[in-house]
Amino acid sequence: MSETGGTAPGTTTSGDGTAGATGTGEALATAGRDAGGSSPPRRRRGTRSSRTAPWLFLAPALALFGAFLLVPILYAVWLSLRSQQRAGGGIVAQVDVVFVGVENYARAVTDPALYDSLGRMLLYGLMVVPTMLGLALVFALLLDLPRVRLRSATRIAIFLPYAVPGVIASLLWGFLYLPRVSPVRETFLAVGLPAPDFFTSTSVFFSVANIAVWGGVGFNMIILYTSLRSVPAELYDSARVDGCTEWQVATRIKLPLLAPALVMTGVFSMIATLQVFNEPQTLSPLTNVISSDWMPLQKIYTDAFVRNDIYTAAATSVLLALVTLVLSLLTLTFLQRRAFGDDA
Repeated sequence: MSETGGTAPGTTTSGDGTAGATGTGEALATAGRDAGGSSPPRRRRGTRSSRTAPWLFLAPALALFGAFLLVPILYAVWLSLRSQQRAGGGIVAQVDVVFVGVENYARAVTDPALYDSLGRMLLYGLMVVPTMLGLALVFALLLDLPRVRLRSATRIAIFLPYAVPGVIASLLWGFLYLPRVSPVRETFLAVGLPAPDFFTSTSVFFSVANIAVWGGVGFNMIILYTSLRSVPAELYDSARVDGCTEWQVATRIKLPLLAPALVMTGVFSMIATLQVFNEPQTLSPLTNVISSDWMPLQKIYTDAFVRNDIYTAAATSVLLALVTLVLSLLTLTFLQRRAFGDDA
């Protein structure tokens, strides 16, 4: 018998009389596993949940995107590839919906009325987009000056027309244009000047464009003004200390920093031009100059709900959507390269 007594259970004694810890380590490891201290399974569950969480947050937006954007687009494409055909004669003839391929697209691209409406839309866009963005930029720069009184009130007054729905704005301006009730015409006649006619074949473009500019300047101004306010004031102060005038600060500092916002507002304005509908459609009952197919969307509306040709209207809608997508991508690419150079 040794002088230190017996060894503890689960330990081993080496040849030189020291006790090994092999058994004790195994016992502690077993106890740890029994107590649930194993971390790898818990780490895998955490990784799985972290991958699932973003999709759960995106699920409502993806559902709305699919229900209100993707499904209507696919349905429009499905309609554009079909047409109605009558089987038999007489009043009780059966109407069947058959697949016609690209026949509706061929009919749409050979319609002269579509190209006439596209030409009017191009002229309208050349009038609206530069004027609207130019006024928005001027207002944003003026409101960003260091000593401007009534800044908040002026900003709200400029933005307020954007809050007016397009149909309501068109009705308001329509009464100002209408010869019998127009206070503008009465004012011109009262001072001995010839009264303007807002509904001639030429002036009607300015009348419709004026409504779009009146309603769109405030929205674009807010975007540009917000971009200016995000620039550190120390940058402007340093330029003024170096002797720069407000004109030099605006042209050499503010305008380059506004490039991303100008790109975004330019693309938005172009898309809005391609989708113009409310203004001419609301003004059309007031004048014979604005026909039922004056703009592309008016032609689509007339084909679908007046002529009851929803299949050709669907084909024209798909073509207009493709034109909008292509022009948006080309415009965005061009403006980004001009604004950011090779870094775009």
